Amino acid sequence: MSNTIIEFPNQTSFYKGKVRDVYFFGEHLLMITSDRISAFDVVLPRLIPFKGQVLNQIASYFLNATADIVPNWLISTPAPNAAFGIKCKAIPIEMVVRGYLVGHLWREYKSGKRIICGVKLPDGLIENQILSSPIITPTTKASHGHDEDISIDEIIKQGILSEKLITEISQISLALFQRGQEMADSKNLILVDTKYEFGIRDNKIILMDEIHTPDSSRYFYKNLYKELFTKGLPQKQLSKEFVREWLLANNFQGKEGQKIPLITDEFVYQISERYILLYEEITGNKFVKSDLKEDYISNIYNQISYHF
Repeated sequence: MSNTIIEFPNQTSFYKGKVRDVYFFGEHLLMITSDRISAFDVVLPRLIPFKGQVLNQIASYFLNATADIVPNWLISTPAPNAAFGIKCKAIPIEMVVRGYLVGHLWREYKSGKRIICGVKLPDGLIENQILSSPIITPTTKASHGHDEDISIDEIIKQGILSEKLITEISQISLALFQRGQEMADSKNLILVDTKYEFGIRDNKIILMDEIHTPDSSRYFYKNLYKELFTKGLPQKQLSKEFVREWLLANNFQGKEGQKIPLITDEFVYQISERYILLYEEITGNKFVKSDLKEDYISNIYNQISYHF
């Protein structure tokens, strides 16, 4: 599904995100994951076939597998690229958990920073190195533009969240990350880093949005990690980091005035195949490409309408 915006009966409001279109029905919501792709907080101009289906099915897989740790928003998945659930009041902080020195954390470290989001890192670390223990580097949640790094102390100081609440979601985030690492390990993968979003419903913390997908996480191959790290070679990974790296190599970081480079049909195909590969690697299931027929929207509504 691309950029089509639907109008459902009983719909109360609509929100268009970078990748997801969210339809609200009072206390419920329907999240349709499009084939759009973003990097550096910019939506790229090409659609990636089956990406929405991959993200939705991976997120549902992990939401169901972690419901014993924290309640989540999901009720059902009425279509391959659609998820239906409860509406929560969003907590305005993204909880980024990192187990390795890679990506944004590595770029900050390489620039000379040793305190990142209030977390002190020792000298002498190298790219892709495992950290002594997972760390949390929160970010603010921006409606538009770039999310910003922030420390837990600053979150409390600014009154964004109470000390009690940030402590609770920190503990939950680390527990979710541990579960994700255990599940990845069983599939010969390493969950390198990820992000979690939470909300409040009936005074309870609820896990929201996606979880452990290639849009929100990085994965390395476990059997290759040690050899590649020892040789100082790039890790083979399953994530959209390769899209960021391609953009960086073509002089694009999402900064004002920069032009998005031309994305070829071949590169679109490569991205699609990588997303499908991650689904199969992390779930152990064969990916079945769904042909979303014209009446699939009405089928979705028929499945969820009894809630209204």
